[in-house]
Amino acid sequence: MKIELPEKLYYSIGEVAKAFDVNASLIRFWEKEFPQIQPKKNKKGNRFFTPQDIQNFKLIYHLVKERGYTLEGARTALDENKNLENEVQLVFRLEKIKEELLLLKSTLNDFESE
Repeated sequence: MKIELPEKLYYSIGEVAKAFDVNASLIRFWEKEFPQIQPKKNKKGNRFFTPQDIQNFKLIYHLVKERGYTLEGARTALDENKNLENEVQLVFRLEKIKEELLLLKSTLNDFESE
């Protein structure tokens, strides 16, 4: 999974949904299900997510969508495992390295075929 978000203080629900390739309704649902996600709300009720919320979304997404945890299992894992964030960060870094290597391989293949 590739998360592309610029570095900002706050992200709209639309930006978060697009970055994770999910519906905004799933973002709102996870917000209710996981106390780790605490978006700020303006007077209109619009949600604004912090970089820490994005980190928590990454953890939840990894557990639920990639590892197949139930919501209850993901909540338990987040509560009990302090090293989980490091593990997920490593997975994301390795995925980024893999993308870069595949791009390099494609570029080399194009170069060889000329």
